[in-house]
Amino acid sequence: MTGRPRLLLGLAAIAVAFAAADTYVVVLALPDMMNSVGIPIDQLQRAAPIVSGFLLGYVAMLPLIGRIADLRGRVPVLVAALVLFAFGSLVTTLAYDMPSLVGGRFLQGVGGGGLVPATLALVADLYPADRRGVPLGVVSAVQELGSVLGPLFGAVVLALADWRAIFLINLAVGLVLAAAIRAAAGASAVEVRVEDLPAVEVRAEDLPSVEVRAKRASKPRRPRADLVGAVLLLLTLATGVLVFVRPTPIMRDLTWGQIFIPFVGDGRWLTPVGVVAMAAALLFLVRCATAARPLVDLPAWVRTAREADLVGALFLAVALAGVILAFATADPKVQVFSDQGAWYLLGSALATVAFVLHLRRSESPLVPAGALRRTPAWGAMLVSFFVGAALIAALIDIPIFARTTVYPDSQLLAALVLVRFLVALPVGAVIGGYLTRSVDAGVVAAMGMALAALGFVLMSRWGLTSLDDLSANVPLLLGGLGFGLALAPVNAAVLASTGDRVHGLASALVVVARMVGMLVGISALTTIGLRRYYAEQADLPSAREVCGSSTRCDEFTNLLRVAGISQEHTVFAGAAVCAVVAAVLALVLFRGAATRAVGAREMLRAAG
Repeated sequence: MTGRPRLLLGLAAIAVAFAAADTYVVVLALPDMMNSVGIPIDQLQRAAPIVSGFLLGYVAMLPLIGRIADLRGRVPVLVAALVLFAFGSLVTTLAYDMPSLVGGRFLQGVGGGGLVPATLALVADLYPADRRGVPLGVVSAVQELGSVLGPLFGAVVLALADWRAIFLINLAVGLVLAAAIRAAAGASAVEVRVEDLPAVEVRAEDLPSVEVRAKRASKPRRPRADLVGAVLLLLTLATGVLVFVRPTPIMRDLTWGQIFIPFVGDGRWLTPVGVVAMAAALLFLVRCATAARPLVDLPAWVRTAREADLVGALFLAVALAGVILAFATADPKVQVFSDQGAWYLLGSALATVAFVLHLRRSESPLVPAGALRRTPAWGAMLVSFFVGAALIAALIDIPIFARTTVYPDSQLLAALVLVRFLVALPVGAVIGGYLTRSVDAGVVAAMGMALAALGFVLMSRWGLTSLDDLSANVPLLLGGLGFGLALAPVNAAVLASTGDRVHGLASALVVVARMVGMLVGISALTTIGLRRYYAEQADLPSAREVCGSSTRCDEFTNLLRVAGISQEHTVFAGAAVCAVVAAVLALVLFRGAATRAVGAREMLRAAG
């Protein structure tokens, strides 16, 4: 592979890492974001849509984006996803109320999620099946590295500026990466070596015409820029920013301030500047739909969406949204899914039935017939589900355990305990990718999940002071290394067992399965752990009976901490079970996935 495609893949991997970091950066910025839209810090449940909105965009639209990447190409989807991510960052930066904040996060989720299947499919395009292990491991590594860099990035920015600066940086980086990927793809498309050209017999009398054609080919005609579309877009952005920001100096001006006075009511959009923004946006869309060479080829994207089965994608999006909302909006301390969870799941079930019926009737369904018929293809999704269910226990409960025991007053120090786990994860991803070239994908994935299960078993034996001992690093590093080892083989198995035309879709479905597994896993494991906690707490005397002195109150507090530890032990044990299930499934289901390079012995044996 030449340097240009490697540069393209490197830029795509950086984009994936940056979008992954944005998934975690909101954790530190959430209190300030709540305050900016008028939500008190003691009403954290009202901020759930800020998180679930991003998650909904990230997961629900992934299958459609993956299918579009198969039909339209990896690079156009990468560029479009980055532009959408940047636009979502802009909306989030300027958000003035909860709907605008959630809308911006949703757009960020759609854009950030779209980068993953397009990048994984790009690896499949650039490498043969027996050489994909290492690049898939690298992509998986940088994706998981985002979980380490995200909180650190957020902490640095918040120490120097307002939370909005985080998303302003996202805006700038997203646009720069989009331009760089487009430039790298353009250079790769025209890079042709002389030795690759077919031999052609040229007669002397044909030389002048050949020379003329060569000159014409060396100077391709550049399409004219859509100046009208560019002006309409700039007008839309400028007036839209004014609607969001409403600068005080302009509003106080006797003349210019009138553009912010609403025609009716007290809304922001039914004002002169708001109407101009909406009219400019509408005209921009009309321009894109009717111009010969528009700034954005809207008709082509619409045709591709229809060809990708937009109706089927919407059915699947509703089904996934029901599952996401049922679990993501629940309070895991008291319930597996939210109070409205039964209705969400009912809607999800109905949408799933409609999706299945649609697939049978559609001439060009979202999931083409037979696309996932091979066992490793659908098996990768099942394995990915249990990997996600186990992984989320580490991401959530390791910091909780640290807060319960040795760092009750420091969220930062508790988070640093998790960093030890996360640092080992990308290292394991690269190693897993390398091993997949010579070892069966099922064996590598099973080894990784077995290490993760061992790590969880050791965590389930931690005591009140275990994290103060250096030996606590062993299960953390084992767990991170194990999960990393499993990532590349899962992706390699699904790519090796599906056709080139559905690689984007297959990669998207693997990511969806993992995210759904994380949602279901954290709700189920936390609920089981809390039952253990309440059982332990029921055997304790009441505080009034014990706290006759400060010493005895300290003893009672320690007893409560022990009960809390028992809850985390149960979660770790449940995660170990999920990891073992993933290991067994990988061994059984990944047989026949052609992910290994063929060695000399196999070649001689095949030759007879």
